[in-house]
Amino acid sequence: MKVVTVVGARPQFIKAAPVSRCLRRRGTEILVHTGQHYDAAMSGIFFEELKIPRPDYHLEVGSKTHGAQTGEMLSGLEKVLIQEQPDWVLVYGDTNTTLAGALAAAKLQLPVAHVEAGLRSFNRQMPEEINRVLTDHIAELLCCPTETAVQHLASEGIRRGVVQVGDVMVDALRFNRELAGDRSILEQLGAEPREYVLVTLHRAENTDHPDRLKEIISALNELESPMILPLHPRTRNRMERQGLTFTNPRLKVIEPVGYLDMLHLEMNAAKILTDSGGVQKEAFLLQVPCITMRDETEWTETVEQKTNVLVGANKRKIIEYVETFHVDFAKVDPVFGNGHTADRIVELLGKSGGCQQ
Repeated sequence: MKVVTVVGARPQFIKAAPVSRCLRRRGTEILVHTGQHYDAAMSGIFFEELKIPRPDYHLEVGSKTHGAQTGEMLSGLEKVLIQEQPDWVLVYGDTNTTLAGALAAAKLQLPVAHVEAGLRSFNRQMPEEINRVLTDHIAELLCCPTETAVQHLASEGIRRGVVQVGDVMVDALRFNRELAGDRSILEQLGAEPREYVLVTLHRAENTDHPDRLKEIISALNELESPMILPLHPRTRNRMERQGLTFTNPRLKVIEPVGYLDMLHLEMNAAKILTDSGGVQKEAFLLQVPCITMRDETEWTETVEQKTNVLVGANKRKIIEYVETFHVDFAKVDPVFGNGHTADRIVELLGKSGGCQQ
């Protein structure tokens, strides 16, 4: 079995790590990095910390408009796939890298496997939603994290090749949590466990809409809780364009951190305020209350379990829920699998006709 794995963004490195370890015990993996996340803090450090083999191909596409970025990825991936002729092309999540990998494979009539298939926010204004919907309609093997994801696909007429495998992030957390526990970032920042709110802010629906970004920054400047914010480069850039600044002395703004440091910050936070899909799910798995600065979420199970609340870009709601939101995790059901998702995915890839299930 020969699989070309296509990654390019920080969440994909995390998800690919456990699958890659399992895959390389049973077959051949060719790893392609598109370069969607390209600097050391957002890319290189992840390969070191997560013990991911260095990419066999690095397309170095970098930051561009959605169309230009996807088009350049398509061109580069097509050359790789023609040369490698894999049995499967494996893509993750909902980024431009995901869509480019799926399209390049489909044009060459190579089968696509999609990890995190079936997620839906039902907001077609989000580029991530377009990417995941199109990828699901291209894929032959759709690895769904939850029953909800399976139902979403069925409602779109997709039943062939759909398998509920659990969430590979559970595997990643099981592997990395002990390593993350030994990190010293809290001491470096002078922070105490359970005495700060961890903030992340990067999604285009917030950073690329001036009114939303202004409302969120205003909320952060008024919050009474101590906060730590690893600031995404795009967010910093958008703030500079709008002339927005942080003025709250209780907010500690730091550079982006590696996955293990981020996991350490998540594990020890009192609450998490985020617009990230991956961080919402990690908060659930780590049993940390989550306040999400979006109007909808693809991780609906976290809202249904009342561990996550959606506040949009509403300043009043952000402040209210950061100060008052609490969760009784004793009443929460595990919904994302048992931590053996990577084995299940590789098993399906290796089966003759496995995509026919």
